[in-house]
Amino acid sequence: MKIGMFGLGFMGSTHLRALKNIPGFELAAVVSDVPQQLSGDLSGIQGNIGGPGEVFDFSNVKKFTDPWQALEDPELEAVDLCLPTHLHKPLAIEALRRGKHVLVEKPMALDGEETEAMLEAAEKAGRVLMVAQVLRFHGAYRALHETAKSGRLGAVRSALFRRRCAAPFWQRWVYDKSISGGGVFDLLIHDADQCVWLFGIPEAVSSVGCEQLEDGIDQLHSHLYYPGIGAVVITGGWHHLKSYPFSMEFTVVFEGGTLEYSSAGRPLTLYRKDGAVEPQAIPETDCYQAEIEYFYECCLANKPPEMCPPGDSARAVKLTALLAAARSENGAKVPCRM
Repeated sequence: MKIGMFGLGFMGSTHLRALKNIPGFELAAVVSDVPQQLSGDLSGIQGNIGGPGEVFDFSNVKKFTDPWQALEDPELEAVDLCLPTHLHKPLAIEALRRGKHVLVEKPMALDGEETEAMLEAAEKAGRVLMVAQVLRFHGAYRALHETAKSGRLGAVRSALFRRRCAAPFWQRWVYDKSISGGGVFDLLIHDADQCVWLFGIPEAVSSVGCEQLEDGIDQLHSHLYYPGIGAVVITGGWHHLKSYPFSMEFTVVFEGGTLEYSSAGRPLTLYRKDGAVEPQAIPETDCYQAEIEYFYECCLANKPPEMCPPGDSARAVKLTALLAAARSENGAKVPCRM
């Protein structure tokens, strides 16, 4: 199956590395407005979880500077959209209209209205639309989901999700909220998706925080109110430029114990209520490769991506936008109507 990579920044290069290990996909086209990137030289690419990039062989790959022109290529059967967020909706809809399957990086779009238009286009086209919510393929987060859904530790009593990094110096477009939705929106969409996956939509939310994008500070601390769960918290955001390390973590308290994970050196561990400490074995897989492999399988069968349904990704966009907007209410409860 021939696929086009739209965008060769950090996420585009990350997806390219994964694609090399998926024999079912043939990289047929790349899209970038940076000549060095179209040459295959992505060695200058940086990101919050790695860098520098590497050099790819694009000698047998079509090269486009205009994504709209690339969509006209009838040979492309699927596209991987890793361009800035404001381009996701129009390009995804056009690709679907042309009969192509679409994998789109998170966030799915800038707001709920855009996500609904994308869902409608996918249904009308009868093609696969999937959002690259990579944590759904991450071993620790999958284990958390399986534990919660199995009920083996009883009901959830509280949950904390935290994600932090330095404000990005390697890509300035994310500082423009009309393009990216903002730092908190772009970063904490992962954790909002986890809450949607685990608990559904909350009854209400409240947020406090600070937004000073010019200084590289964009912080959020939000409570999500679910009936029967004592506290669900999403917290984190951007810290000062360059020096602050990336980390992601969760602590979920069940009736029978606490499950905790941190990328900053604390592996997935279960702390049982009887005092036992049990490290949890999780498969060591490339979660980016796993999500793209799953997308490929869905494309082959032309079936909806049940592991990562676009409807959930749309709800995550709406929820994250609400959390960010609620920050201006300085902790007041805001009803969640979706």
